[in-house]
Amino acid sequence: MRQSLIESKFPNLSEINYKITSPYSKNYNCIAWVVGETDRWWWPDPYYQYYWPYNIPRTNTLDCFIKAFTTLGYKISTTEKYEKGFEKIALFAKNNLPTHAARQLESGHWTSKLGPQEDIEHFDLKSIEGQDYGKVTVILKRRKNITTYYS
Repeated sequence: MRQSLIESKFPNLSEINYKITSPYSKNYNCIAWVVGETDRWWWPDPYYQYYWPYNIPRTNTLDCFIKAFTTLGYKISTTEKYEKGFEKIALFAKNNLPTHAARQLESGHWTSKLGPQEDIEHFDLKSIEGQDYGKVTVILKRRKNITTYYS
Protein backbone atom coordinates (compact mmCIF):
# COMPACT_ATOMS: atom_id res chain seq x y z
CA MET A 1 0.00 0.00 0.00
CA ARG A 2 1.51 3.32 -0.92
CA GLN A 3 1.82 5.83 1.90
CA SER A 4 -0.95 8.01 0.48
CA LEU A 5 -3.27 5.00 0.38
CA ILE A 6 -2.38 4.03 3.96
CA GLU A 7 -3.01 7.60 5.11
CA SER A 8 -6.37 7.72 3.30
CA LYS A 9 -7.44 4.44 4.92
CA PHE A 10 -6.15 5.48 8.36
CA PRO A 11 -6.70 9.25 8.63
CA ASN A 12 -4.96 9.46 12.03
CA LEU A 13 -1.67 8.44 10.38
CA SER A 14 0.60 10.97 8.78
CA GLU A 15 4.15 10.86 7.48
CA ILE A 16 5.39 11.97 10.91
CA ASN A 17 3.81 9.26 13.10
CA TYR A 18 4.46 6.03 11.18
CA LYS A 19 6.76 4.32 8.71
CA ILE A 20 6.47 1.30 6.44
CA THR A 21 8.76 -1.48 7.68
CA SER A 22 8.19 -4.32 5.19
CA PRO A 23 6.94 -4.95 1.67
CA TYR A 24 3.53 -6.37 0.74
CA SER A 25 3.13 -10.04 1.70
CA LYS A 26 0.06 -12.23 1.70
CA ASN A 27 1.96 -14.99 3.53
CA TYR A 28 0.83 -13.79 6.98
CA ASN A 29 -1.63 -11.45 8.69
CA CYS A 30 -1.65 -9.19 11.74
CA ILE A 31 -2.45 -11.98 14.19
CA ALA A 32 0.51 -14.06 13.01
CA TRP A 33 2.71 -10.93 12.96
CA VAL A 34 2.08 -10.05 16.61
CA VAL A 35 3.26 -13.51 17.70
CA GLY A 36 6.33 -13.37 15.47
CA GLU A 37 5.21 -15.59 12.59
CA THR A 38 5.58 -14.63 8.94
CA ASP A 39 4.78 -17.90 7.21
CA ARG A 40 1.07 -18.42 7.84
CA TRP A 41 -2.23 -16.68 8.56
CA TRP A 42 -3.89 -16.97 11.96
CA TRP A 43 -7.68 -16.66 11.99
CA PRO A 44 -10.47 -18.70 13.58
CA ASP A 45 -12.62 -19.01 10.45
CA PRO A 46 -13.79 -22.65 10.32
CA TYR A 47 -14.12 -22.66 6.51
CA TYR A 48 -10.51 -21.82 5.62
CA GLN A 49 -7.28 -23.60 6.32
CA TYR A 50 -5.85 -20.80 8.48
CA TYR A 51 -3.89 -21.71 11.56
CA TRP A 52 -5.66 -21.50 14.91
CA PRO A 53 -4.49 -23.00 18.22
CA TYR A 54 -5.77 -26.49 18.93
CA ASN A 55 -8.76 -26.70 21.31
CA ILE A 56 -9.66 -23.00 20.92
CA PRO A 57 -13.08 -22.51 19.29
CA ARG A 58 -12.95 -21.24 15.72
CA THR A 59 -15.28 -18.31 16.29
CA ASN A 60 -14.54 -14.63 15.72
CA THR A 61 -15.03 -13.44 19.31
CA LEU A 62 -12.81 -11.50 21.67
CA ASP A 63 -13.00 -14.38 24.12
CA CYS A 64 -11.61 -16.84 21.54
CA PHE A 65 -8.81 -14.47 20.56
CA ILE A 66 -7.88 -13.94 24.21
CA LYS A 67 -7.88 -17.72 24.74
CA ALA A 68 -5.69 -18.18 21.65
CA PHE A 69 -3.13 -15.72 22.99
CA THR A 70 -3.20 -17.27 26.47
CA THR A 71 -1.92 -20.49 24.85
CA LEU A 72 1.25 -18.48 24.25
CA GLY A 73 1.50 -17.14 27.79
CA TYR A 74 -0.33 -13.82 27.40
CA LYS A 75 -2.57 -12.42 30.14
CA ILE A 76 -4.85 -9.38 30.30
CA SER A 77 -2.98 -6.13 31.02
CA THR A 78 -4.41 -3.00 32.58
CA THR A 79 -2.25 -0.63 30.55
CA GLU A 80 -0.86 -0.14 27.07
CA LYS A 81 2.16 1.71 28.47
CA TYR A 82 5.53 0.10 27.84
CA GLU A 83 6.72 -2.14 30.68
CA LYS A 84 10.31 -3.32 30.59
CA GLY A 85 10.51 -7.11 30.47
CA PHE A 86 7.08 -7.60 28.89
CA GLU A 87 5.72 -8.08 25.37
CA LYS A 88 2.33 -6.49 24.72
CA ILE A 89 -0.40 -7.04 22.16
CA ALA A 90 -3.38 -4.80 21.51
CA LEU A 91 -6.58 -6.35 20.15
CA PHE A 92 -8.86 -4.13 18.10
CA ALA A 93 -12.57 -4.75 17.65
CA LYS A 94 -15.47 -3.26 15.73
CA ASN A 95 -19.01 -4.03 16.87
CA ASN A 96 -17.40 -6.33 19.46
CA LEU A 97 -15.79 -8.48 16.73
CA PRO A 98 -11.97 -8.76 16.56
CA THR A 99 -10.50 -7.02 13.53
CA HIS A 100 -6.79 -6.44 14.14
CA ALA A 101 -3.85 -6.87 16.50
CA ALA A 102 -0.72 -4.76 17.03
CA ARG A 103 2.47 -5.57 18.95
CA GLN A 104 4.43 -3.17 21.09
CA LEU A 105 8.08 -2.60 20.25
CA GLU A 106 10.91 -1.94 22.72
CA SER A 107 10.73 1.73 21.74
CA GLY A 108 7.17 1.86 23.09
CA HIS A 109 5.87 2.30 19.53
CA TRP A 110 3.63 -0.35 17.94
CA THR A 111 3.88 -2.51 14.84
CA SER A 112 0.97 -3.64 12.69
CA LYS A 113 0.50 -5.79 9.62
CA LEU A 114 -2.15 -4.20 7.43
CA GLY A 115 -3.97 -7.29 6.14
CA PRO A 116 -1.95 -8.67 3.21
CA GLN A 117 -0.30 -5.27 2.82
CA GLU A 118 2.81 -3.87 4.48
CA ASP A 119 3.87 -3.89 8.11
CA ILE A 120 4.10 -0.46 9.68
CA GLU A 121 5.55 1.01 12.84
CA HIS A 122 3.20 3.56 14.39
CA PHE A 123 3.74 5.79 17.40
CA ASP A 124 0.51 4.91 19.20
CA LEU A 125 -2.59 2.74 18.97
CA LYS A 126 -5.08 5.55 18.36
CA SER A 127 -3.43 6.29 15.02
CA ILE A 128 -4.95 3.16 13.44
CA GLU A 129 -8.27 3.18 15.23
CA GLY A 130 -11.19 4.04 12.99
CA GLN A 131 -13.56 2.76 10.34
CA ASP A 132 -11.62 -0.41 9.42
CA TYR A 133 -10.28 -1.68 12.74
CA GLY A 134 -12.57 -0.06 15.28
CA LYS A 135 -10.99 0.59 18.67
CA VAL A 136 -8.47 -1.04 20.96
CA THR A 137 -10.50 -3.33 23.18
CA VAL A 138 -7.99 -5.53 25.02
CA ILE A 139 -4.30 -5.28 25.92
CA LEU A 140 -2.45 -8.52 26.64
CA LYS A 141 1.06 -9.01 27.97
CA ARG A 142 3.56 -11.73 28.74
CA ARG A 143 7.05 -11.82 30.17
CA LYS A 144 9.77 -11.71 27.54
CA ASN A 145 11.78 -14.86 27.18
CA ILE A 146 15.30 -14.09 28.30
CA THR A 147 17.84 -16.45 26.83
CA THR A 148 21.30 -16.62 28.34
CA TYR A 149 24.12 -17.68 26.04
CA TYR A 150 27.16 -19.27 27.60
CA SER A 151 30.57 -19.09 25.98
